[in-house]
Amino acid sequence: MTEQREQWGSRLGFILAAAGSAIGLGNIWKFPYIAGENGGAAFVFIYLVCIAIIGLPVLVGEVLIGRSSHRDPVGAFKVLHGSKVWMAIGGMGVFAGFVILSFYSVVAGWSLGYIIESYNGVFYNFQSAGDAGNHFGSLVSNVEWILSFHTIFFILTMIIVYFGIQKGIERYSKILMPLLFILLVVMVFRGLSLEGADKGLAFLFKPDWSKINGETVLVALGHAFFTLSLGMGAMMTYGSYMSDKDSVLSASLQIVILDTLIAMLAGVAIFTAVFATGQDPTAGPGLIFHTLPVVFTKMPGGQIFSTLFFLLLTIAALTSAISLLEVVVAFFVDELKWVRHKAVILFGLVTWGIGIPSALSFNKMSEVHFFGMTFFDVSDYLASNILLPLGGFFIAIFVGWVWGFDKVLPKLKSGAEDFFDKYPERITYWQFFIKYLAPVLIFLVFLNSVGLLDKIKTLFN
Repeated sequence: MTEQREQWGSRLGFILAAAGSAIGLGNIWKFPYIAGENGGAAFVFIYLVCIAIIGLPVLVGEVLIGRSSHRDPVGAFKVLHGSKVWMAIGGMGVFAGFVILSFYSVVAGWSLGYIIESYNGVFYNFQSAGDAGNHFGSLVSNVEWILSFHTIFFILTMIIVYFGIQKGIERYSKILMPLLFILLVVMVFRGLSLEGADKGLAFLFKPDWSKINGETVLVALGHAFFTLSLGMGAMMTYGSYMSDKDSVLSASLQIVILDTLIAMLAGVAIFTAVFATGQDPTAGPGLIFHTLPVVFTKMPGGQIFSTLFFLLLTIAALTSAISLLEVVVAFFVDELKWVRHKAVILFGLVTWGIGIPSALSFNKMSEVHFFGMTFFDVSDYLASNILLPLGGFFIAIFVGWVWGFDKVLPKLKSGAEDFFDKYPERITYWQFFIKYLAPVLIFLVFLNSVGLLDKIKTLFN
């Protein structure tokens, strides 16, 4: 007898879990620093437009594939099309989740370790971002430190996924997501209370259009796509646990709103504090681990708020990590009929093990290079620059050109009949975006991410 496939216990559970998948290090770490590098408010405006015209339509398509098939990414394409080529595309999503989680947990481990660093008041030893950067370098070069927190974070991820959809992912998402929001709101109010916070708000909300160029638009487009966890099978897998009566459009819209809201709140919390303490908002990737530790030392109650911030960052990373592990686990449960507990333990350990060379890339293996990059950089490049944009591109192609709108539209309307009866033109908009606009723009992101766009431009100049 085949064990009945799990479903979400409630619509809220799915929304929080899926939003948790989307809300990760990209929202609280990457979004603020790329906004800082690209002019602040003008970048934010372009980013919001990209979310609306690319992120939401592709998210709807990916969740719809999952809900329509009630299978993992490989099984979804097998059910809906049957072609081995499309099953391989689904397999690429599973592989992407595997690769991303292996190095993502290393970075998440840094955040986990920084909870302890901030609680112990270590940041008060720093006089400048350079001091904080040196301390960060000394930590990640410590093999025991980096592997310990990589391991602890992975154990937390495995425990949650081990208990399944309702008793594991959904239950903990209902705890972690409200906690994340509360902590972020506390950080926002603290930032707004600082003298000079208005400069941070102006940076984030008063656009300087002279900062915008073609590269800025591509960066915004790429982040709008990546921030929603598209192309890695996570949203497809989470969508597969939905009931056919749930509205894909409504759920996707709420996920986008929550994801964007968290990114904007993180921007407010960080930039108000950065400007109020006279630090550099364009610090780039070092904004979190180099600049913010100094920011916290310059504000009253900094030790408390720095601890809360890195707790917040760790929670965001954890909610994303469990979705990545679930992609891999769902494949082995659905396609190979493994017991969930066995799949979680075995492939959790395998993924953790693959993450070890990424952790060692900052110390013992720092001189080991592949194509001029460390193991960590290769993993990041493979996932972020190749697998994810290609995954999103093929999802848009499948929904817009292969599956057939005669099959797609009835499934999209399921659970949202009243909405589409009232606003029939919304389907036309979505069809245009998913069929024409999304594939073209995502392909441009792919070309830019692998360095081919510049070469193409050179040919025409």
